[in-house]
Amino acid sequence: MQRAADQAHNRVKELRDTYGPPITAPWTEQQTSTYETAWRAWRDLARDVQAAVTEYAREQGQSRQEVEADVQKVVRRPADGA
Repeated sequence: MQRAADQAHNRVKELRDTYGPPITAPWTEQQTSTYETAWRAWRDLARDVQAAVTEYAREQGQSRQEVEADVQKVVRRPADGA
């Protein structure tokens, strides 16, 4: 889930880099729609990750912050076949 949220966030950043700031270079309707769709996907995935982390932490009797840090360590290290 976290990897999917990270990928969605990267897509949002790519679109911002590609389109430039909407104030200095007004976006087309298509660009706006594409960006908003990507942003909503990222927001929804991030929300789902937080809910899952919170639920898991509660079930395991751990702090949410501790579980979140563990997830970040696993997801953000280079792939090792895990």
